[in-house]
Amino acid sequence: MRDTPKMFFAAAALFALCGMVWGIQMSATHDHTLSPAHGHLNLIGFVMMSVFGTYYALTPHAGRSRTARIHFALNTTTVLVLTPGIALAISGKTEVLAQIGSVLAVLSMALFGFAILKYGVGLATQKAGSDHSLSSQPAE
Repeated sequence: MRDTPKMFFAAAALFALCGMVWGIQMSATHDHTLSPAHGHLNLIGFVMMSVFGTYYALTPHAGRSRTARIHFALNTTTVLVLTPGIALAISGKTEVLAQIGSVLAVLSMALFGFAILKYGVGLATQKAGSDHSLSSQPAE
């Protein structure tokens, strides 16, 4: 799958479904001990992946970049390491995965910032003066 926005949105939907099922399980058992891990799954897995997917959909030249593919892999890894890492930390087993996942989350956001600075936002930054601009200014 080479369509970066589609990859981000598909992962976001999958992580949201996992978060919803986990939330239902916590509600059914009346045990919300792991709610911080559940919250991070929803925030980083659904919200951030959706924001990133939206950016890459609005800025297709960024979405076709190697940076975008690395960003997808990095953020997916973040979710898969941080979420169980928080659960393990809460249960008193180890904090190592939570610490590694936290660093990965910071790196993922830094890479997003880099992508914005490198590629700009939207089609208007791809070709200045292009008819494909998303700006609200009428063409002259």
